[in-house]
Amino acid sequence: MTIEIKNLTKIYGQQKALDNVSLTASQGEIVGLLGPNGAGKSTMMKIITCFIPPTSGEVKICGFDIFEEPMEIKSLIGYLPEQNPLYTDLYVRESLEFTAGIHGLKSKEKKFRVEQMIETVGLTKEVNKKIGTLSKGYKQRVGLAQAMIHNPKVLILDEPTTGLDPNQIIEIRQIINRIGKEKTVLLSTHIMQEVEAMCSRAVIINNGRLVADDSIENLSAGGSMEKKFREITSLQ
Repeated sequence: MTIEIKNLTKIYGQQKALDNVSLTASQGEIVGLLGPNGAGKSTMMKIITCFIPPTSGEVKICGFDIFEEPMEIKSLIGYLPEQNPLYTDLYVRESLEFTAGIHGLKSKEKKFRVEQMIETVGLTKEVNKKIGTLSKGYKQRVGLAQAMIHNPKVLILDEPTTGLDPNQIIEIRQIINRIGKEKTVLLSTHIMQEVEAMCSRAVIINNGRLVADDSIENLSAGGSMEKKFREITSLQ
């Protein structure tokens, strides 16, 4: 397993943002982390990426422990947070070269990865533009390219299609589906169509607790995914 989470709990003051959550994910799997706003999705992603520590529980990425080996984990993960962090005054290629340098890529490898990511996410026509002039859809592509520039084994995407128009959503979905064939992808959303379009499996969190973990086919059996989601979350 590339992602192993056991009994993960995070407490802020008197509130349990995550309550004893356990899940796993493997290479070649796109797992949808589904739940209403405030369910604990972003908190889980911040813990997995070593941005914040858990209150208790275990998290391992490719066998590395978040407490003992956070730097190793950061080198294995590509993270696109909900608020896409971009330097808008930089040009697209310049930004990717800068990010590659932060990850320690050397000259030859850096050049190869920058060009590969430009092609992979469809930025060829925009590469000589400043990021601040791009549409939100193309900014998301830059964010994805930055998250993947160091060729991570695990990709963590927090609401990757939020605020995009229908055409942009379709394009970003296609990119993620291609990426997911060779990496482990965990993406969060509260939109059922996103999970159905990209994921083979969904993990549903509500009020910090894991309330379902199953294939899309099983979760959709006997009705729509949206109906099942409402049923599950209303019981909590």
